[in-house]
Amino acid sequence: MSTDEQIQSAVDVLGLDNLIIAHATSTYPCDNEELNLKMIQTLRQRYPCPVGYSGHEVGLIPTVVAVGLGACMVERHITLDRAMWGGDQAASVEPGGLERLVKYIRVTEQSLGDGVKKVYDSELPHLRKLRRVIQ
Repeated sequence: MSTDEQIQSAVDVLGLDNLIIAHATSTYPCDNEELNLKMIQTLRQRYPCPVGYSGHEVGLIPTVVAVGLGACMVERHITLDRAMWGGDQAASVEPGGLERLVKYIRVTEQSLGDGVKKVYDSELPHLRKLRRVIQ
């Protein structure tokens, strides 16, 4: 619920030491079209501090994507039963969903790699089999 100017003002007051900025859209639940996950990259470019994500959407995929976009931490509401009464139950994650979310995030972290292109040892048998010319 903040503009760019309000975020900058908060950073000016708080400073960058021990600061994590968490991107969020504060609707419960938030429509996917309003998540604006690319804002995580914008914040990372703009501020030299860790940037996280506070998710209020239904489902797990956007939170995993947030990690893929560079979120260093995630925050999700947890509930025992999404059908319970309350304003944010529909945007909350049940215990089984939280377990899956952690698993998906760990797989995402492993899958991101280091950004350096290389030929893995596991590719070599396929390379020999499928390439007509090996250089």
